[in-house]
Amino acid sequence: MRPRIAIPADTLTEATNIINERNAAYAPRPLIEAIVKSGGLPVIFPSVDPELIPNYLDLFDGIIFAGGSDVDPTFYGEEPHQELGSTYFKRDLFEVALVKAALKANKALMGICRGMQVINVALGGTVFQDLSEDPRQTLKHSQNAPGNFPSHHVNVKQDSRIFNLVGSRPYVNSRHHQALNQIGNDLRVTARADDQIPEAIESIDNDRVLAVQWHPENMFKHYDYSQALFADLIQRAQE
Repeated sequence: MRPRIAIPADTLTEATNIINERNAAYAPRPLIEAIVKSGGLPVIFPSVDPELIPNYLDLFDGIIFAGGSDVDPTFYGEEPHQELGSTYFKRDLFEVALVKAALKANKALMGICRGMQVINVALGGTVFQDLSEDPRQTLKHSQNAPGNFPSHHVNVKQDSRIFNLVGSRPYVNSRHHQALNQIGNDLRVTARADDQIPEAIESIDNDRVLAVQWHPENMFKHYDYSQALFADLIQRAQE
């Protein structure tokens, strides 16, 4: 049996005349394809009341927290910055609680872009609501190139799990206007861009969390090191 990989769903919030598309739950097709190619079985979970999360835990072996809108800053004790993007409180409420529950249940976690930020916030960390808040930022982190093209390099620590997957300096895509600020409990930064913006985090004491700021689901078909991140999640989900 393939390991079951959960994807907490995003929500279509745009106005529409198609009644069944109003607030419909969905997951990105490239993410689904990356999981299947890596040997997993994707299972999409819509946002529900966090009290129902225990009913989900036996339905998956690993979980990917995917990209999407900004995390509501009230989850890390801040009011909205003037450059804050769109947020969806219900998704944040569900996913923050799901991170905590999944870790308590010893599930394997992967985060992508927003997903890395959700994991960090759930574990007590904070986020720069816009890169204009971070004095280190000098690179372009929201590329104009097509989303499946790489745009900047990342420097990876040798004593990390991700080093064995992507090497010392992978060339990655970049579509974010926020960045990690204070790092959450039991996490460490294992990759940074040349301007020191965090690009990957991992668990300190185990292999349960690995998250990246870029979008490997858009590059896995042509870049082996992107595919390797999904294969690693499948491996960790089976342990």
